[in-house]
Amino acid sequence: MNEHVYAALLEKEDDGYNVVFPDLPGCFTCADDLPGALTMAEDVLAMCLIQLEDDHKPIPKPSDPKALNAGDATVTLIKANTLEYRKRLNKQAVKKTLSIPQWMNEAAEKQGVNFSQTLQEALLEKLKMA
Repeated sequence: MNEHVYAALLEKEDDGYNVVFPDLPGCFTCADDLPGALTMAEDVLAMCLIQLEDDHKPIPKPSDPKALNAGDATVTLIKANTLEYRKRLNKQAVKKTLSIPQWMNEAAEKQGVNFSQTLQEALLEKLKMA
């Protein structure tokens, strides 16, 4: 599953806002204003979840926001889609060497087929990401 929603504690400070995710130790951020804090919260949540995925660690189950002891902080929900975040940040092309029958290569070249685009489209469909 690539979509996640976690409760965040949003606390107003003299010089801005702090955001902490109680379910994810070490997952926090800050910003000068509220819109910036919410944007930064989405980014840091996605990055923390991606790190867990990459390290093959379990993704913690989100707590019930009503059960959190927020103190003076405001509880807000933040959503992150790790697949979309990866797509947005990692657009680096990777060279792949592959083999196809010669007759297929000739037919595709005659029709001006863009091999890279065709492979990407086929992979998206195969991976059910299209």
